[in-house]
Amino acid sequence: MRFPTSVADHPTVRRAVRRLDDLGDPRLGRTLVRCLDDTLARTVRPMPDGTAFVVTGDIPAMWLRDSSTQLMPYLALAPGHPGLQELLLAVLRRQFAQIARDPYANAFNAEPSGRAHDPADLCDDPWVWERKYEVDSLAFPLLLAHRFWVATGRTDHVAGALRAARAALGVWRTEQDHEHRSPYRFRRADGPPSDTLPNDGRGTPVAPTGMTWSGFRPSDDACHHGYNVPANLCAAAALDGAAALARHVRDAELAEDAAALAAELRAATARHGTVRHPEHGLVYAYEVDGRGGALLMDDANMPSLLSLPLVADVPATDPVYLATRRFALSPANPTWYRGAAAEGIGSPHTPEGHIWPIALAVQGLTGTDEAERVAALRTLLVTDAGTGQMHESFHKDDPSRFTRAWFSWANAMYAELALDVADLGTRPLWDATR
Repeated sequence: MRFPTSVADHPTVRRAVRRLDDLGDPRLGRTLVRCLDDTLARTVRPMPDGTAFVVTGDIPAMWLRDSSTQLMPYLALAPGHPGLQELLLAVLRRQFAQIARDPYANAFNAEPSGRAHDPADLCDDPWVWERKYEVDSLAFPLLLAHRFWVATGRTDHVAGALRAARAALGVWRTEQDHEHRSPYRFRRADGPPSDTLPNDGRGTPVAPTGMTWSGFRPSDDACHHGYNVPANLCAAAALDGAAALARHVRDAELAEDAAALAAELRAATARHGTVRHPEHGLVYAYEVDGRGGALLMDDANMPSLLSLPLVADVPATDPVYLATRRFALSPANPTWYRGAAAEGIGSPHTPEGHIWPIALAVQGLTGTDEAERVAALRTLLVTDAGTGQMHESFHKDDPSRFTRAWFSWANAMYAELALDVADLGTRPLWDATR
């Protein structure tokens, strides 16, 4: 089957465009169509083995996290559309094969070409583009697998999803005691400190807490402390989804193991991953080390603290989340910026003063006020520098100063928010916070 390259005529998209047009700016709907079609037409590559390879945009590699988020909006369109369902299945099959190849890698090549972000990295697998271990790289394909099942009822992918879940369980349990059990090391000789791990590639020291360790953040920057709080909560949600799939096929052992680890991660994060802020009260830290160290910030990349209702099943009304949200969207967060063009969250991964469209979309998607959702969508529209595309980041005072002209993850987040504003997204199917 040929994969679809446009959804402009999809009934749900047409309805969404009409509802967005009612907001008084036809660019809102046109940008939705452009973002959805760009991913299908330009980032998806059908492979001879029946899978699909998905580039991030201007980087010719497939990230496990990015490819999952790039496909999430199409879950709203997949029911009744066999072509989109087959595309999603093809991407999932590719992801499961990549996890089986190396569960510590974050990005892969389409062929065993040996291409790499840095050929000098400690990795000689020609399929691997980069081997920065990030907890979310394993979590997002599991989230996509579960949500695909909820949206479509199909189970073609469940066997592969459960194999991937077992691999994730093994890694996440090993990394609960990183210092003594982990084989993982990462060293990069050239580049900034954020591109490598100290301590001979082991990362900064951590003490066991029950949380699972991550070498790198979703931004691909090195963790300052080894326990990334939003990634741990995202992993717990991914395990919940895996447990549900396992119960569906009567794999009681895997269901029990996944549910048990999810509970451990949540309990450990509640115990070790929260701190009391002098202004905002009890909030989630972004990273901790189990030795008393805690980093108070948020990063635009998902999973972020702001995105917890989207990716971690944390209710948007939860008091700790609400306090954390107030912190993240305030000057107390060192990555929050306010300028002449916009205000929002950025990342140490990009220049100071740059706001990320992904974070603006997340702010809208996690807001409980309709006006906030629409305002976030309008801000995304007027900060695209006239390109009709979302960028990685833009300067708070001048959107024409942006990073990454082609960044499919950001386009997907615009689509997610636009569909949500039009009340045609699929998130209510699995989101208990609404």
